[in-house]
Amino acid sequence: MVLAPHMGHLPLWTSAVVLATLACRAAITWRGKRMPPLWLLLPVSLAAMAGVYASYRTLLGRDAGVAMLALLLAFKLLEMHARRDLFVVIFLSFFLLLTTFFYTQAIWMAALMAATVVVLLATLMTFQYTGAVPPLGRRLRETGRIFMIATPLAIFMFIAFPRFQGPLWGLPGDAHSGKSGMSDTMSPGSVSSLALSEEVAFRVRFFGAPPPQARLYWRGIVLSGFDGKTWSRDSRLLYASGENVRDFTIAVDGDALRHDITLEPTGKRWLFSLELTAPDIDVPGGVATSDELELMARQPVNERLRYSARAWVNHQWQADLPQERQVKWLRLPPGYNPRALELAQSLRRPDNPAASVQAVLAMFRREQFRYTLAPPPLGRDTVDDFLFTTRAGFCEHYAAAFTVLMRAMGIPARVINGYQGGELNPVDGYLTVRQSDAHAWAEIWLPQRGWVRIDPTAAVAPERIEHNLARSLPQSAPFGLDGLIGLRNNPDSWLSQLRFGANALNNAWNQWVLDYNPDRQRSFLEELSLGFFNWRGAAGIAAIAALLWLLRRMRRRTTQDPADAAYDAFCQWMAKRGRERLPDEGPHSYALRLQDMELTEAGKAAMRSFLELYGKLKYGRPDARSSASAATLNALLNELIKKN
Repeated sequence: MVLAPHMGHLPLWTSAVVLATLACRAAITWRGKRMPPLWLLLPVSLAAMAGVYASYRTLLGRDAGVAMLALLLAFKLLEMHARRDLFVVIFLSFFLLLTTFFYTQAIWMAALMAATVVVLLATLMTFQYTGAVPPLGRRLRETGRIFMIATPLAIFMFIAFPRFQGPLWGLPGDAHSGKSGMSDTMSPGSVSSLALSEEVAFRVRFFGAPPPQARLYWRGIVLSGFDGKTWSRDSRLLYASGENVRDFTIAVDGDALRHDITLEPTGKRWLFSLELTAPDIDVPGGVATSDELELMARQPVNERLRYSARAWVNHQWQADLPQERQVKWLRLPPGYNPRALELAQSLRRPDNPAASVQAVLAMFRREQFRYTLAPPPLGRDTVDDFLFTTRAGFCEHYAAAFTVLMRAMGIPARVINGYQGGELNPVDGYLTVRQSDAHAWAEIWLPQRGWVRIDPTAAVAPERIEHNLARSLPQSAPFGLDGLIGLRNNPDSWLSQLRFGANALNNAWNQWVLDYNPDRQRSFLEELSLGFFNWRGAAGIAAIAALLWLLRRMRRRTTQDPADAAYDAFCQWMAKRGRERLPDEGPHSYALRLQDMELTEAGKAAMRSFLELYGKLKYGRPDARSSASAATLNALLNELIKKN
């Protein structure tokens, strides 16, 4: 249970060695053989460490450290000769279990780790027995009870203990590696590779009705440089958020669309937001803005980041862009894509840029262009091969070809990398944007209108924009899985409802547990204190306290032994008559001290019989107890009270 979560990211040979070692240890235990000698274990361990170094080129860092720890834990099982070795293995297991959070902090992993902690505690408890060991089920129930007793204290410490803005210790240098997401370059196939991933890119909560699917363009990276095959960002100055940058002559219409975005870790600085988002979003450390209205965090996003934003769906910006500043969005590399340049001249409408745009989009609709995740490979002139030979591509092919045609017509144009669409979860109201929603489109500059978004993919596959990627590509499910795919894509099906519920639970875990930062802690405790210091809060606390007291009383009544209950009643009756039982006094000693009490002879006889019977029930054999014995005790007690 400790090693299983690491099998997915350990090298294949490491997992094989670990499994072989566990199998060897099981065989030794099953057959009652002796442990292998040290002269055999030492070279095997050194060879394993050499293998780790060969795989990672280092013995330091997250991945190499976890691999070494997994191997050493497995090898330690073959070198257990003393009681101390048992505890070493358990404590190493606790430490290795903690490293699982380096790779995932999902709620299902937390549940698995909690179950593993219970099993490790049961194992630790097993080492403490010197005689007969209780059955495994009883040990697991006992450690589960201990775990549940500790849970409220852990929850209280999580909520109330002061939280720090940063970690208490530094993570390994490679702890944030392996993040998937957008790149600041684009070439054929770069976006379609992301479209195969179902990983969450970010989640959005709107304060009001969300825009329609076709308006959900999550702008991210602007690509203006082109070398004939690869699109890249141009170097540009960054401006602090809130400054009045002269490049941003913006006009908006309507109310701002307020929303919160929870961005998953990417290891990069890009922030994704709706068009057009104000650069005054609230991000820890501040936000930087480029002269092409890209939004970037000051530091790489290595942890889940939550920020608020305001966006205007209807907007106009840089409508007065001077002609001398349009040059970089008109550049094309010389010697590339000659046929595309000729096509642009044939489609160009002089003095009417809007008509030129429509001519290109009409060509995409009219000709036999296909939208596919697996386009044929392209040669040196990628745009020529796409437009005149393959005519099959993903969104990056259409965005790149359209931008080249626009520049060849003298229309400033650039490529935008981001995401389009998202899936609204009806359970919690959050919009989930996944890596499969990665998209590329174009922006062109038109006189009197400024920068305008043009998505050429919509001309070829409009269902991609109106719905999602899964409904825009042909479905070819093998092994008769078409029915399951249909259930998944149908939002009203039981499978979709189950998936929505699981996603909502995981999102709640992210929002309230993993994202419980100092600001959220301060806000939560303030709301909690305001709730306590009013009559409703006081009444609620009093009601909860009364309920807990009542449950405790009911539990004591239902769980207390009938003989003990009768003895308690006897002791209370005697205490009222001035003969209170001492804390260390048993029934026999108590009976000797009560002999001189002023009681009738029948009362003394009933008292002696009562205490003698209780002593037998309490300290005699367990099989001597019965409901009749408890009834006899109560009858003797009633006789004693009645005759005295």
